[in-house]
Amino acid sequence: MEDENRRQFHPTKPIRCIVKLGGAAITWKNDFERISENLEIVSQQLRQAMTVSTSCGKVLGMDWSKRPGFEETSCVVDGFNFQPDLDSSHFIVVHGAGSFGHFQASKSGVHKGGLNQPLVKAGFVATRISVTSLNLEIVRALAREGVPSIGMSPFACGWLTCEKNVSRHLGRLAVPQTSWLNEGPPRTHRIASADVSMVAKAIDSGFVPVLHGDAVLDTSQGCTILSGDVIIRHLAEQLKPEFVVFLHAQRIVHCDTDSIFSESSTLLKWMLQDVDGFPKVHEDGKWSVVKPTFENLNKQVEFTVAAHDTTGGMVTKISEAAMIAKLGIDVYIVKVATSHSLRALSGELKDNIPEDWLGTVIRFQR
Repeated sequence: MEDENRRQFHPTKPIRCIVKLGGAAITWKNDFERISENLEIVSQQLRQAMTVSTSCGKVLGMDWSKRPGFEETSCVVDGFNFQPDLDSSHFIVVHGAGSFGHFQASKSGVHKGGLNQPLVKAGFVATRISVTSLNLEIVRALAREGVPSIGMSPFACGWLTCEKNVSRHLGRLAVPQTSWLNEGPPRTHRIASADVSMVAKAIDSGFVPVLHGDAVLDTSQGCTILSGDVIIRHLAEQLKPEFVVFLHAQRIVHCDTDSIFSESSTLLKWMLQDVDGFPKVHEDGKWSVVKPTFENLNKQVEFTVAAHDTTGGMVTKISEAAMIAKLGIDVYIVKVATSHSLRALSGELKDNIPEDWLGTVIRFQR
């Protein structure tokens, strides 16, 4: 099966960027199935990042279906020949579920497997209804900005996992110095089958594939939840983008000092900082904490993971970002819907990191 994955079709056009929209960045994670206003801003920024023409023509939307709360549909067909050119074929979008899907998966235990149990099977269906409905809303938001987006579900594309083995995440997880911070990332989903040929063909056809965290089949335990962070790492391995951008929300984690880390960029700099100011990822995928020292932090960090989060929370994000950096691909982690996120999406950070840019860059250090 691994040989089959190696023979997959790859796009003829180079991939510029894979974008991860964090679930908490585009939804209100503690408000059941509610989309955040950030989604509209993100869609606008992605269009700006893809625009290659200097002309300021009117944006013509591609969502010609009726929207709840709107009496009229927007179907303007005249003027498409004069649309600003988009470099859309060089982007892939992957999003998390946020307040969609996690509740259904958690209540039914989908992430633990056991499709032979009626509750798990029902939860599998309910989870996919929820996450695919969010995927549709994201595709529509991008389409309204003139981005030719196409929703692609991992389950429907034949993605399978095998022998899922994820570190324990129970509420607030205390991580001592001798744990995974110094020993490398925890084991996550092992991809048994992931056909990226349709993703590649969509890119070559000028579309922007939009994938999402999904409920998928697992060859060992029957089923599980495949997180968007794991999907991004696999896509990066297969398609080799120039860079990857993680867009996140505020107040993800805190430590046991008086300081509140309102952005994961602060956390990552703290855990992975190299003497040159960039997080250090070694060739074997491990990393080390240089400063501040654990003596100054009571030798412990705490991650807050929502009770309904079935994907591993921040631990998985950091692990997958480090593994992507190990491939020689720059990873930018930045707050969503800000001027800093637009600069990251536009590729301004590839050669030099501006002094006034706020975020985190993870680079492979040879």
